[in-house]
Amino acid sequence: MTQDIGQIWVYLAASPLMGLTITLLAYQGAFRIYQRSGCNPLANPVLIAVTALVVFLSITGTAYETYFAGAQFVHFLLGPATVALAVPLYMQMKRVRAMLWPVLAGLLAGSLTAIGSAVLVGRLFGASETTQLSLAPKSVTTPIAMGIAERIGGIPSLTAVLVIVTGILGALGARWVFDAMRLRDPAIRGFAIGVASHGIGTARAFQVNEQSGAFAALAMGLNGALTALLVPALARWMPL
Repeated sequence: MTQDIGQIWVYLAASPLMGLTITLLAYQGAFRIYQRSGCNPLANPVLIAVTALVVFLSITGTAYETYFAGAQFVHFLLGPATVALAVPLYMQMKRVRAMLWPVLAGLLAGSLTAIGSAVLVGRLFGASETTQLSLAPKSVTTPIAMGIAERIGGIPSLTAVLVIVTGILGALGARWVFDAMRLRDPAIRGFAIGVASHGIGTARAFQVNEQSGAFAALAMGLNGALTALLVPALARWMPL
């Protein structure tokens, strides 16, 4: 029996569909846990799924390249999914126009705060200049953040990890921060988490309601573009 199971595993591990299958199963299981917890932010499905996948790959000794050969289909779908965020945003366009100046002011303040606080924390803990540069774009979506880090002399792989951690922490703690600040408006809450926690925060906002998700998507896109302009400019004169 053990030999048969081993042969089945060898076959499955060699199949490109293995990565896709375990990714979907991990997230589906994580989402069930999230629902059964009463949608508690601490049971964030992304965090649970990522942890489960890391454990699975470690136990089975599966190389990341082998896993990604199948899981890259999910990666491909990130593009269409990002474009699809324009639909709920269009539905909220009337309010976006009414809040144009507050949105722009919040965007600039949030982007500068995300960049400056990350570098400051790194400096306080004695991080190297390269690490500080890797920290600067941690609040924008991974492809943009990695491109910024590479351009200014950071470490793109380190930035990718920091981006994921930032997104998960934002999705976990945003609700309590907003409640403590007595922020009730779903548009403001969504926009704030989109600026601070990019795609993972945006996904969390959509789980709350469509308006929060729409403003989070708007913030994620605008913050990515603004950070791509600000970080290289600031890095030229910012003392590290």
